[in-house]
Amino acid sequence: MTVSNDDELAGLKQIGRIVADTLEAMGKAIEPGMTTLELDGIGRRIMEGAGARPAPELVYAFPGATCISVNEEIAHGIPGARRINPGDLVNIDVSAEKDGYFADTGASFAVPPVTRAVERLCRDGRRAMWTGLRQVGTGKPLAEIGRAVGAFARKNGYTLVRNLASHGVGLSLHEEPTEIATWPDASERRIMQEGLVFTVEPFLSLGATFAEDGDDPWTLYSQPKALTVQYEHTVIASRNGPIILTMPGQ
Repeated sequence: MTVSNDDELAGLKQIGRIVADTLEAMGKAIEPGMTTLELDGIGRRIMEGAGARPAPELVYAFPGATCISVNEEIAHGIPGARRINPGDLVNIDVSAEKDGYFADTGASFAVPPVTRAVERLCRDGRRAMWTGLRQVGTGKPLAEIGRAVGAFARKNGYTLVRNLASHGVGLSLHEEPTEIATWPDASERRIMQEGLVFTVEPFLSLGATFAEDGDDPWTLYSQPKALTVQYEHTVIASRNGPIILTMPGQ
């Protein structure tokens, strides 16, 4: 999607705020002993109360309102009977639609007590995302995002999962430009146009370089097995840099 008028911008800001507020509330609600299905229910109530429809269900018939992945699961985890325990690393990915507009956001949450390495991984996962976001702007190469995130990961001793990419969003959950690498990709030649809507979502890891399928049709696991975090914003490229749509309460 390329934003061309104020109505489109307003629609994107509205759904961006809804998913951001949902993610923030779910993160605050995490408690040891609760199931991932209970956590998902909190997100569903917030989105539906705001008049939005959970996008994974709507678009892909995913069995949940949000994706909740714990520890060895790194993406597309199905909410269910799994109980969250102290020391777990919980990733929540929230996307939704309202009035024809979509937005997508995500974050990883460490459930205390956790090691300093996990605290650092979460901190640096956010830093990696912001490193990528700072490369967003009209006329800039999409490849700069992956180059910058890759340099950050290398400098700080992390790996990046290289088969889970950022993507266009706005009028559907996944659209052009597809497969935006958050790692260095010498083949990337595309340029960000004014108003382009897409996600920035690096997967920073303590050793994994790949996401592999598990026993169900959805959940992805780290390969090699290693703790991995994901942080994600939906943005619009502008002449003044990124317009971030998925900040809570904006």
